[in-house]
Amino acid sequence: MRDLPITRRHAALAAAGVLVVLVLGGKLMAHRSGAAVPPIPTATDAGAPAAASPSRLVVDVVGAVRRPGLYRLARGARIADAVLRAGGVTPKAALDAVNLAAPVADGEQVVVPRRGAVAAAAGGGAGAGGAGAGPSAGPVQLSTATLEQLDALPGIGPVTAQKILSYREQHGAFGSVEELDAVPGIGPARLEQLKGLVVP
Repeated sequence: MRDLPITRRHAALAAAGVLVVLVLGGKLMAHRSGAAVPPIPTATDAGAPAAASPSRLVVDVVGAVRRPGLYRLARGARIADAVLRAGGVTPKAALDAVNLAAPVADGEQVVVPRRGAVAAAAGGGAGAGGAGAGPSAGPVQLSTATLEQLDALPGIGPVTAQKILSYREQHGAFGSVEELDAVPGIGPARLEQLKGLVVP
C-alpha cells in the first residue's frame, strides 16, 4: 500500500477538492456576515422623483379620460402621449378643444374637457369677447396652450406669451384664470380683457 504512486491526476483532483471547500466556506461566511448581500431596492427607490431621473417628468391627466391620475412621461412628450397613458379618451371627450401636439411640462395638469363643458365655456366667451376676439374652437386652455395659441389672444404678444409659458413651467398648471395676474406684463385690465377667452 505504501508504494502506490501519486499521479498528477490524483494531485489535480485533490487540489480541486480543496479549492471547492475554500470557495464554499467563503460564501457561507460572507452570507452569515451579510457583507456580500446587496441592498434590496425599496418602493421609494423604484419610484424616484423626477429630480433623480432628469429624463422623466410627471403630469396629472384629468377630465374625460379612462384612467385619470399621475403619469410619468419622457421629456419631450406631447399631450397625446399623456392622454394615451391615461387609457385614452371617453366617448364624451371634446378632443377638438385639446391641442394633442402641445409639449407637456413637468407638474402640468392635462385637462381633457367634456363636450358639454366646452360648449358652455364657448358660449360665455362669445358674449364677452365680441366678434373675432377669440379663437373659433373655444377658449384657450392656459395649462396646455402653445406659444402660438397664447400669442393669438388679444393684447398678448410673443413676449408675454413666452412669459406665460415660463410661469407655467415654474409653477405648474394654472389653477384659475386670475392666476395670470402673477405673470409679468399682465395687469388687471388685460386680465379682464382675457376673461371668457381663456380657461385654466
